[in-house]
Amino acid sequence: MRAVQVVTGQAVPLDRSDVDTDQIIPSDWLKQVERTGFEKGLFSEWRDDPNFVMNDERFAGANIIIAGPNFGVGSSREHAVWAIQQSGFEAVITPRFGDIFRNNSTKNGLVPVVVSAQLGQRLLAEVEQDPTLEFTIDVERALLEVPAIGISEPFPLDEATRERFLKGLDDIGLSLKHAAAIDSFEAARPSWMPAT
Repeated sequence: MRAVQVVTGQAVPLDRSDVDTDQIIPSDWLKQVERTGFEKGLFSEWRDDPNFVMNDERFAGANIIIAGPNFGVGSSREHAVWAIQQSGFEAVITPRFGDIFRNNSTKNGLVPVVVSAQLGQRLLAEVEQDPTLEFTIDVERALLEVPAIGISEPFPLDEATRERFLKGLDDIGLSLKHAAAIDSFEAARPSWMPAT
């Protein structure tokens, strides 16, 4: 996982609530063996509608998704996070995430920003009105800023998750922080125990 200190950019307003992982990446896409190419499946059933917001050229190049409440609910699939990231998005802002989706996001480097329902609605409206609005998500300070409209709001991010982002640590990276202790344990392990 790559380190993430600050995400700066523009947003796409996905004004829908209860977006589940099957809508983010339909199950047909889960048959792939590789961990790449999922961007083609991102919201693929919705993209058939020419009026779907991600087909709107005004939001081309956005790297942040602003969504309604309950984003990423439903079944557990890391593929949903991969599809979002492989489409160029680095963060999602919403009043509430599905727990498993949020956990998968933090383990893969997609920044989950939780805001109040009121601020979420305001951000959706502001971006719809001005697609060029610039956002800054400061992971170290756990702060969302939109200077042009006077927003500077903290968002919840526990210390362990912040460290993951700032140091680019996935689960393997966290384990490797203890490599010396693992080597020491393995060296002292009785010979009658199975070898790895």
